[in-house]
Amino acid sequence: MTEEIEQLLTNLKLGRMRAVYDEQLRAAEKQQVSYSEFVAGLLRAQWHDRQESALEWRIRRANLPERWSLESLPYARQPGVSRKQIRAFAELDFVAKRENLVFTGPTGVGKTGLACGILLKALQNGLRCQFIRAQDLFDEMYASLADRSTRRLVNRLARLDVLLIDEFGYLNLKPEQSNIFFKLMEERYRQRSTIVTTNLIYDEWHNFLGNKPMADALLSRLRHYCHTVHIDGPSLREPQG
Repeated sequence: MTEEIEQLLTNLKLGRMRAVYDEQLRAAEKQQVSYSEFVAGLLRAQWHDRQESALEWRIRRANLPERWSLESLPYARQPGVSRKQIRAFAELDFVAKRENLVFTGPTGVGKTGLACGILLKALQNGLRCQFIRAQDLFDEMYASLADRSTRRLVNRLARLDVLLIDEFGYLNLKPEQSNIFFKLMEERYRQRSTIVTTNLIYDEWHNFLGNKPMADALLSRLRHYCHTVHIDGPSLREPQG
């Protein structure tokens, strides 16, 4: 690489092209490829690097706690999960149809891992996503009342292609928090997909939300276009003997 080419690539912030230039040049000379093929190889390397950087940025922005892969779930140890069904969710048709996913079951059965694996697939496909624990979500909702930013918070969350709410239930909610949550779910209804993981069965949501008519209205919207996966199996956190 000449000094001029190196400087131009640096000035244009084409770092990946600069990194692979010499290697690509040697390969091109050895294989006697055309100039256009050589340039295409450089551009391809830079494009892949940009795509990987964009994905990393989306993952950080989505607050994904860990990059659980759907392939890494020990299906053999969790007979309560259908691999075929999870693979179907990973194709993201439910997002295109604006449907919801709800994973229910006791602690440790793999609900969060499955939900995060699906969210990662959505991020890899360029969708706007966010992971948030239910406790943090309701804390943000309550804090938004103090600085009157509730409308801005709801707008931001309502626009996400996929919102994953983890560990939903067994929280002490104030009426204001329940109201904001209902407003959020109302605005996402038939517009965007929401994934929920919870220890609660649907009949227990009334006690959790503290308002039966509102809970009925919320569940009516959430479950209208929804896939509910109840995992009734062993805890994957149990030590293996």
